Amino acid sequence: MKKRKPEIVVISDVHLGTFGCHAKELLEYLNSIKPKKLILNGDIIDIWQFRKSYFPKSHLDVIKKILDLNSKGTEVIYITGNHDEMLRKFSDISLGKFSIVDKLVLDLDGKKAWFFHGDIFDVSVSKAKWIAKLGGWGYDLLIVLNKMLNWFLLKTGKKKYSLSKKIKNSVKTAVKFISDFERTAAELAIEQGYKYVICGHIHQPRMVRKVVRNSTCLYLNSGDWTENLTALEYKNKKWSLVHHSELELGSAQPPYIAATTIL
Repeated sequence: MKKRKPEIVVISDVHLGTFGCHAKELLEYLNSIKPKKLILNGDIIDIWQFRKSYFPKSHLDVIKKILDLNSKGTEVIYITGNHDEMLRKFSDISLGKFSIVDKLVLDLDGKKAWFFHGDIFDVSVSKAKWIAKLGGWGYDLLIVLNKMLNWFLLKTGKKKYSLSKKIKNSVKTAVKFISDFERTAAELAIEQGYKYVICGHIHQPRMVRKVVRNSTCLYLNSGDWTENLTALEYKNKKWSLVHHSELELGSAQPPYIAATTIL
């Protein structure tokens, strides 16, 4: 298979160890690329909901693939999130081309890029962790129910349906939270002189230019691997939002490109 060679790949919110994780699809994606840098932007292993009785081979294969990429020269940077916050005690530890950090700043062709998971904006995580964990379990259950529903829909010749997307798009508070999250991230980035701000956490793949008081930055969110199955790629001064559903194995080009540069 001919592998694409982006300079940077960003994935987040994989939630290995949960029923909702699409590990097989993620492995297909990882097998199609050979990046210089692989940035794991939080919630890769779901330590909150980790079950000794549930960690299938496909989930372990994802970890093995990441380590394999690392051993063959890809720099792997693990940015901690809220579901894998136990790793924060190891922040700023590096071993060869593998490192664990809480946030990351890179210079991309003369423009500063700020990477962080995004849970710092979530009051339910910082102030009432038990509520956030309860919500995580409920989300996992919703994903399982959605899988059962989609199995039935496909068997009857109908299209798949996303319960979580429907709920998010119909509940005004959820829509407002996503909007506030994006605005806050962009405002902080602009204040600190960053041209790119790259987050995860809210499971909403996104790439949009934000303007605050006549200053601008590009807000990017890598989405997740529980329902959207998306990643971000950077190459030739451009960002691409890649969807697994349109992945062409063996192609030298990203399957879906929505790229832009800030002049």
